[in-house]
Amino acid sequence: MSHRKLTGGAVLGAMGVVYGDIGTSPLYALETSLNAAGGSNAGPAGLFGVLSLMFWSLLIIVTLKYVVLMLRADNHGEGGILSLYTLVQEQLGDAARWARPVVALAVLGAALFYCDALITPAISVLSAVEGLELISPAAHDAVIPVTLIIIVLLFAIQSRGTERVGRLFGPVMLLWFATLAVTGFHAILGNPQVLQALDPRFGIALLTQHPLLSLAILGGVFLTLTGGEALYADMGHFGAGPVRVAWFVLVWPSLLLSYFGQGALILGNPAALHLPLYALIDPAWLPAMVILATAATIIASQATISGAFSVTRQAIQLDLLPRLRILQTSAREHGQIFIPVVNALLLVAVCVFVLGFGSSSALAAAYGAAVAGTMFITTVLGALLARRKWKWPLWLVALVFGTLLLIDFVYLLANLTKFSQGAWVPLLLAAIMFGIFMTWRMGRRLLRAALREVAVPLTKLPELLQQATRVPGTAVFLASDPRYVPTAFMRNFEHNHVAHERIILLNLEIVRSPRQDPADRVRFEQLYPDVHAVTARFGFMETPDVSEALKQCRARGLKLFANDCSFFLGWHLVVPRPRSGYDGMRRRLFAWMQRRSTQAAEFFRMPERRVVVLGTQIEL
Repeated sequence: MSHRKLTGGAVLGAMGVVYGDIGTSPLYALETSLNAAGGSNAGPAGLFGVLSLMFWSLLIIVTLKYVVLMLRADNHGEGGILSLYTLVQEQLGDAARWARPVVALAVLGAALFYCDALITPAISVLSAVEGLELISPAAHDAVIPVTLIIIVLLFAIQSRGTERVGRLFGPVMLLWFATLAVTGFHAILGNPQVLQALDPRFGIALLTQHPLLSLAILGGVFLTLTGGEALYADMGHFGAGPVRVAWFVLVWPSLLLSYFGQGALILGNPAALHLPLYALIDPAWLPAMVILATAATIIASQATISGAFSVTRQAIQLDLLPRLRILQTSAREHGQIFIPVVNALLLVAVCVFVLGFGSSSALAAAYGAAVAGTMFITTVLGALLARRKWKWPLWLVALVFGTLLLIDFVYLLANLTKFSQGAWVPLLLAAIMFGIFMTWRMGRRLLRAALREVAVPLTKLPELLQQATRVPGTAVFLASDPRYVPTAFMRNFEHNHVAHERIILLNLEIVRSPRQDPADRVRFEQLYPDVHAVTARFGFMETPDVSEALKQCRARGLKLFANDCSFFLGWHLVVPRPRSGYDGMRRRLFAWMQRRSTQAAEFFRMPERRVVVLGTQIEL
């Protein structure tokens, strides 16, 4: 999975999926940054300073940190905060003193990443549709309704999958980046002195001469970097090679040409500060540009929504969320999934953002804090990985990652200054998500401990079978811990006093790699006569499939057919003990989530008509 061919199609696909978010930043990033620096009063020095900060930030954070460095931190070809976490966890081990803080950091990073999925569709589509105001000032009142219609339609098509639409992503984004490059280059030719902003001294001077505004300016400049974390998270779709080639060959040059082209236009005409990207376009082509920008923002939003689905599945497999209903939308692409609950929650949140903030400039104040937090955590985990797995000397880790941490911290601090302007909203949502993640993780740990206290060791199974009346057929018992007799077997034995002639103890194991090699999917052994233990392994980016496990068993000589089996599942009814305070609230929340999680039969894709569910009440 980590060695993918470098093809033109893969590079084109990376432009559409990986770079949709960062590729639409030119719609609003420069205007927001200049407004923070004083707007039209900033003068050429302010403009050069902002452009300088943008150039060097893209170079250091996106190019060096993500494209060059973090793309090395692939987990069997997959990236993202949770994949990075599993890599670090492998090196630290579960018992290390740093294990728990690392878990908390990774969980917080995942929670912050979710907030990007909430804001990106809102700010991207809204900034594109605002171009209607340049076509006709009377269209101002139509911006919000049109934005909401596009967003509702975008979320409505998620259940149909994105396989067909995805084929258009690459060509549309290719046209988008080409347009950014051509319009920017043409403007630079008319005012080439804007290239002086490549000198880092302009950026340093802007920050030192305006210390009270420096963090606000950096908060605006950071908008050019949003999408950097998604770049790392989405690399598994195409591999590191195509992602790097797309960045160096087209995406990065196009972004720089666009930003400097907008700067060249503003340098000659300060009145072009409002929506400067659209101001680069000939008025006759403005309607076409609005349509193209809208298409690009829809693609950016689609990639973010799909990323939220993927992160949700990873969180479920890593025991950070309860089981949710996951639908496969493509027979060929395993990564194309649809999660109805997540889709509905995202739709509501995005619409609330659009209505609550009302404009892309207002949303820009809220945008960035969550992404900056995720980037900071990625650097911390990357430093641990470099030291433990890559075996970097301590001085090199301190030099490289220490510098990156300092820059990330400054940007995080800059975005926190926008707290009262709306940044508190995504941070509050991230805090809620973090609480849910940690509550579920805590509850699952307590539930496993409670079940172990009443569990019967597997060595007692022969004794139980001697007391049972054997009945024809094959019984498959889902076993959460292969060392103990499944609770479903015990409930069946207690109530019916029978056991099937053939017994399969099936353990579905989630491994720390994104996907499990199908050739090593199942392992089984005969424990006792007519009693087999089967372990089916699935990656944390896969949905466990019992039918697939049985198919692999047949391929290896253990004849199991779903239509000939009865599947017994244990359902644990969690009842929280009366407790006050924060601990009692967390236990009640876990019990509530446990009751409403998707049934194992549906989640594990079992033949529901052949499933028997036996409940066990557990007090926590």
